[in-house]
Amino acid sequence: MRLRNKPWAIKLVNEHPESVLQNPDPAKKIDWDKRFADFSRPLEIEVGSGKGRFVTTLAAQYPEKNFVAIELQTTAAGIILRTKLEKHLNNLQILRGDAADINRFFAPNSTNIIYLNFSDPWPKTRHEKRRLTYKAFLSKYQEVLTPNGHIEFKTDNSGLFAYSVKSMNNFGMHFDFVSVDLHHEKVEITQKNIETEYEQKFAAKGNPIYALYASFKAK
Repeated sequence: MRLRNKPWAIKLVNEHPESVLQNPDPAKKIDWDKRFADFSRPLEIEVGSGKGRFVTTLAAQYPEKNFVAIELQTTAAGIILRTKLEKHLNNLQILRGDAADINRFFAPNSTNIIYLNFSDPWPKTRHEKRRLTYKAFLSKYQEVLTPNGHIEFKTDNSGLFAYSVKSMNNFGMHFDFVSVDLHHEKVEITQKNIETEYEQKFAAKGNPIYALYASFKAK
């Protein structure tokens, strides 16, 4: 979902290059050691963070981990940054760039979890290659995930969910968890769920939330 440009957000992003990496050159290696206090900590990445409720909540809950929010829109990056600064989330970095270059932004076997939350479904067949669960993206995720790493995916779009299950299955992935109504799962599952802004909106309308965890490791 495209956000209306907010001048304050764009200004904030430009004022904080230490927290927001803007349009990095995929051909140049990113020195993450300089952007985190301790880059040896486990790393988790959210692709398409929107306003950042999900990733900033995670970063606050798990200070022993590092997080990167990949977001293409400058205004969205600014909204995430505002929360990061307000909550002093030193374990969160924001990368304003194209997720298609994720395997060039991060080293092989460098991240434990990749989160895909309420991605654009790109429903038209001719746009299939833009879907974040298209096989080309899966190949890139596999490259940057550790051997025991996995993908966590949520959507309210039944078509994208069905497509993603098929795409991942065809890629040979293993499904660790699948739900067609996440908000009505067992309490131990729903209590751990961190809702995004869009998730709250969709669930309030009575839409079921689809979710899955999938890994590349054969089990």
